Amino acid sequence: MQYRKVCLEALGYTLPSEVVSTDELEHRLAPIYERLQLPHGRLELMTGIRERRFFPPGTAPSRIDIESGEKAILASGIDRQEIGALVHGSVCRDFLEPATACRVHHGLRLPADCMIYDVSNACLGVLSGIIQVANMIELGQIRAGLVLGTECGRPLVENTIRLLNEDQSITRRDVKSLVASLTIGSGSVAILLCSEEFSQTKNHLEAARVLAHTEHHQLCQSEGLESFMRTDSEQLLQEGIATGLATFSHFLEETNWRSNEIDKTICHQVGVAHRKLLFEALDLEPQRDFSSFETLGNTGAVALPMTLALALEAGHIQANDRLALLGIGSGINCQMFGIRWQESRVLGELEGSERKSLALS
Repeated sequence: MQYRKVCLEALGYTLPSEVVSTDELEHRLAPIYERLQLPHGRLELMTGIRERRFFPPGTAPSRIDIESGEKAILASGIDRQEIGALVHGSVCRDFLEPATACRVHHGLRLPADCMIYDVSNACLGVLSGIIQVANMIELGQIRAGLVLGTECGRPLVENTIRLLNEDQSITRRDVKSLVASLTIGSGSVAILLCSEEFSQTKNHLEAARVLAHTEHHQLCQSEGLESFMRTDSEQLLQEGIATGLATFSHFLEETNWRSNEIDKTICHQVGVAHRKLLFEALDLEPQRDFSSFETLGNTGAVALPMTLALALEAGHIQANDRLALLGIGSGINCQMFGIRWQESRVLGELEGSERKSLALS
């Protein structure tokens, strides 16, 4: 997929205030650690994740979506009446129906003729939404669109801890399939895309490439955040890297870039082993990348775009950079984007009256 008319105009993000360290989680796992004689510190050593954040119990994803969406709109300077599509793409949703996007649409006061819906694609849901909105803009159907999501990982982590401590039949082998559930964190992001003629930043989305190796769909499965997630982490890692490598070669053809011409990268945030092996396989320099998993964990579908927002805020990405977004998710699905960056517009934390006004939306 190649684009000539689409720009990634602005991002907004929201982080929970509650920080939970991996050390704290391991203290809560004392019963199973003692029963199976597992060494303390093992979880952080395996994943590289020191801490993650959680929203308060019972937080509705739509409420945080509204906050992040408002930030992206404010950062862009675009009139909200010009937004022709709204996509909620995170794993977490308010209900099975109506679409979570309905409440977000209402809270953001978007026009009635704005197309709204939810997209579900595991850790790539938000990226899938970006492709769909970009296609609408490229076709001239809309001038601007908003893609957002909020992941609330607390229930999955707490239910996994409860299962590990209470189920006396769990073995060391069983623990391995549940480790990925303990890496999950929470966060929220919104991405506003618009047509080139409407853009002030000129951050051109040049191309996107997707690949699905669905013969591996069983390697990571969850019945829902109220239960728990079982993952064959070792096999998922190997097959995910292989899928990423296959996608990357097609991505370079689609963008007409060479790998050494890529200035900056943002990847899906899983952990230290995934990042190391991916960059070795793709022959990319790790210093060109920006990571957030160390302090935020794996925040699902918002992980990559939220890390992009943080990288922009930190000044990691500069004008004229060739930026590659490298998304790999369970399924196994892979989606990669090439963007020629110019100007960063990102809004994170709000203060005082601004936060209060959003809470009343």
